[in-house]
Amino acid sequence: MRIEWPTVGLIVLAYGGWMAAGFWLWPAVPWLALAVMAVLAALHSSLTHECLHGHPTRRRWINEALVTLPLTLIYPYRRYKANHLAHHRDERLTDPFDDPESYYKARFEWVSMPLWFRAVIQVNNTLLGRMVLGPVLGAAGFLAAEARAIASGTRGVRFAWALHVLSLLPVIGALAMFGIPIWLYVLAVVWPALSLISIRTFAEHRWHETPDGRTIIVERSPLAWLFLNNNLHIVHHRHPQAPWYALPRLYSERREAWQALNGGYVYRNYWQLFRAHAVHAKEPVVHPVWRVFPEPTQAPPSPSPRDRQRAA
Repeated sequence: MRIEWPTVGLIVLAYGGWMAAGFWLWPAVPWLALAVMAVLAALHSSLTHECLHGHPTRRRWINEALVTLPLTLIYPYRRYKANHLAHHRDERLTDPFDDPESYYKARFEWVSMPLWFRAVIQVNNTLLGRMVLGPVLGAAGFLAAEARAIASGTRGVRFAWALHVLSLLPVIGALAMFGIPIWLYVLAVVWPALSLISIRTFAEHRWHETPDGRTIIVERSPLAWLFLNNNLHIVHHRHPQAPWYALPRLYSERREAWQALNGGYVYRNYWQLFRAHAVHAKEPVVHPVWRVFPEPTQAPPSPSPRDRQRAA
């Protein structure tokens, strides 16, 4: 389709439902209004991901305009797009430096961290930890990196943030009109929305010798609609041009082939993932094979007087 109407319909649902929750639900049942807004903000995050991949129209500026009002407040569309498309270089997946969405750390980074922060990162590698701490750690790390990029004059970053600030104004204005304090919106909507998204991102990738073996399949889940079928993540990585509603068909047509391709990195549903990794880390923090500045096993021998004389 020249225009992917199912995606357009979900965008209307996300923004329209969010406005309706603010106008009508908030005065009557505040907690329900915040819960609905959190779910719709999470859906908006998934729709943002869909739009940056060239959906639902063939015009990039239209796709950007359709999701430009940031219901989760923090991430500028153009910065998310730049980082996410860099993440789609599958040969670099999980690399702690070349993959912007990797949760692994290089060994030299790990050994330089204070012990208390190592403990925090280890908790963040459990699913419950990722849901609670992940939104805060992710936002803090992202904002720190963006501040460095702005200071260094990285091309496009300041313009992306200028557009983001402008797009925030209608959202903040709407919250003021609803009478929802910003601090409450951040705690009760933004944090839970990003927590919901972290269920998907927690196990999307692992280290594997083959690029295809690094990307997960979660076969079925009631959350699939919220994630726009990105639980079938290897299908999305192989066919990023395919709209979200085509992914289940692409998967079912070659189910055994997909599972062979990703080395059996398959979960039946997110409940299976939760039972296995709610409080037990699925991956080590240190990247299993990425090494830089390896620690020497012993001090190098001192040069002899003859070696020093030759060097001179």
